[in-house]
Amino acid sequence: MKDFLARLDARFLDNTLSDWLLAAALFVVIFLSVEFVRGLVRAKHKRWENASSATLELFGGFATATSRMVVISVALYFAEKLLRLPPRADRVFEAVIVAGIAVQLALWATVALRFGVNRHYRRAVGEDAGARASVGALMFIGQLVIWAVFTLLALDNLGINITALVAGLGVGGIAVALAVQAILSDLFGSMSIALDRPFVVGDALRIDDIEGTVEHIGIKSTRLRSVTGEQVILANADVLKSRVRNLGRMSERRVQLTIGITYETPPERVDRVSAIVKQVVEAQHDTRFVQCPLARLGDHALEFDAIYFVANRPGQRHGDSVDAINRGLVRAFAAAEIDFAYPTRRLLVEQASLTKA
Repeated sequence: MKDFLARLDARFLDNTLSDWLLAAALFVVIFLSVEFVRGLVRAKHKRWENASSATLELFGGFATATSRMVVISVALYFAEKLLRLPPRADRVFEAVIVAGIAVQLALWATVALRFGVNRHYRRAVGEDAGARASVGALMFIGQLVIWAVFTLLALDNLGINITALVAGLGVGGIAVALAVQAILSDLFGSMSIALDRPFVVGDALRIDDIEGTVEHIGIKSTRLRSVTGEQVILANADVLKSRVRNLGRMSERRVQLTIGITYETPPERVDRVSAIVKQVVEAQHDTRFVQCPLARLGDHALEFDAIYFVANRPGQRHGDSVDAINRGLVRAFAAAEIDFAYPTRRLLVEQASLTKA
């Protein structure tokens, strides 16, 4: 026993063997405790991802992103405090712990950024490839900023003057931004579309004089398949500057139809026009009749303005309902002996002129 106690008092690098054993025991306890907690949290992380609590999901993300190397460096730092080491060794351990804390904080900040972006994205709509690309670009820029900030903070805590470095990064950043101004404009436009979701793939849009269906939302451009068949490629920045009409999110589409009948139509048949139009419109599925007044006494016709709405639903073509209504009006007017008007010209010849001839 005395020999064992004597060995514990033996000195190595200006510390007794008992101090080294105590420091090693503290290192093992800290490392195993953190690893045990981290393992429990990681085992429950998948279940927390589906939980309604955002706090649990974020906490699980933090635990998963905790680096084992950082845990080792923290355990070494506290174990080193029990030892008396040369000043140079203390500076090395201090640099290691500062770098480890900076790395871990950057990892946690990245997890928080990804959690916020993905949560907002999931609340907006389902996934599509273009939106994933935009979110990926946003995450890349966000992580670049996070790592740059924490790297500068770590260097500053280590006593390194970062003023000149920050100034150089600022000047370089301005130069790069000016050089790729158009690309950055489209990139931020893509991020705005991904986060704000003014339209998604499959929506029918009308942008200025262009009408088509969204096929792809990329990092730089948005592609539409126009109603005439060609693919139209628009820069994201130009799309956001334009007045975009999203036809895909309309619950109903308004239709105004001008119907002209001849002046020779008897008054009692004229009075039946509005009722006939209402009956034909309401006979179609998912339509809503508004009105059909005698709007104008035209040059060659009595003109009615038939106004109705057609439901705008996925898989339902607006043109099919309009076609069915128009065909129904032709049949109904023929059955009621009401003639459609068309431009005509009458030639009046005086009887005296015919006699001389």
